[in-house]
Amino acid sequence: MFLNFIKAARLRTLPLSISGIILGSFLAYSEGFTNTYIVILALLTTIGFQIISNFANDYGDGVKGTDNKDRIGPERALQSGDITAKQMLNAIITTSIITLIIALLLIYVSFGKENFIYSVIFFILGIASIAAAIKYTMGKNAYGYSGLGDVFVFIFFGLLSVCGTYFLYSKELNLSIFYPAFSIGFLSAAVLNLNNMRDIDNDKKSNKNTLVVKLGLNDSKKYHYFLIISSLFFALLYTYINYENFLQLIFLIAYIPIGIHFLKVIKTTNSKDFDPELKKVALSTFLFSILFGIGLII
Repeated sequence: MFLNFIKAARLRTLPLSISGIILGSFLAYSEGFTNTYIVILALLTTIGFQIISNFANDYGDGVKGTDNKDRIGPERALQSGDITAKQMLNAIITTSIITLIIALLLIYVSFGKENFIYSVIFFILGIASIAAAIKYTMGKNAYGYSGLGDVFVFIFFGLLSVCGTYFLYSKELNLSIFYPAFSIGFLSAAVLNLNNMRDIDNDKKSNKNTLVVKLGLNDSKKYHYFLIISSLFFALLYTYINYENFLQLIFLIAYIPIGIHFLKVIKTTNSKDFDPELKKVALSTFLFSILFGIGLII
């Protein structure tokens, strides 16, 4: 049973989810802010949010019948019968409680007793993150079924992840911090868009009206180009504004596999062929966050 929950946690999704935390921590470190406890607790909190999201996605799509024999990609836990709906619901509740406790520790370590207002704000953001993770596919008004998944991914994986992490260290924000956050947000949205382009046919049958279903495959590919190009633009914009040496451009290495992926998407006409591209973009985003950060501190 334990191994079934490990499988349902979809560990391969974790590198993408922590990319924003890594980049936010590097941005803070480059400006002299550092705290080992913050980075560890922030990573654990984000991993918790991602696992909640994966469990909730498995549960929501499972009980709605969206995960069925026509779906492309790995078989889900409820779909296969490895985990019952009640067991998955209990796992969601348990993981949410554990993650909230870790988030509270993170807030205390970062703000202590001196910054009560900041603590309240981040506690609310923590609750909102759990709610967003759960409501993606669960419930009658699941936003993933209304084409709003991309917006939430951009906000939580990009803006909140990068800028929120930076603020935990520094207790301040500046405009340029948002540019690399945009890059992570756009790349994360690109992973979701690939997932939805892969599942477009089955989602249509299941009344899951993702943005891809609403746009159609051809326009979704154009949207995908926009996401990739925009991610590169804002990374370059930040580097231009804060340029010190050419090593800051080391992150362009991550755009080699992204560029190859870009060409693959142009040529792809069969939705099932998008499946192997998800891992490529997710891992490239993780690589981008590390290389961008290294470029800031060397």
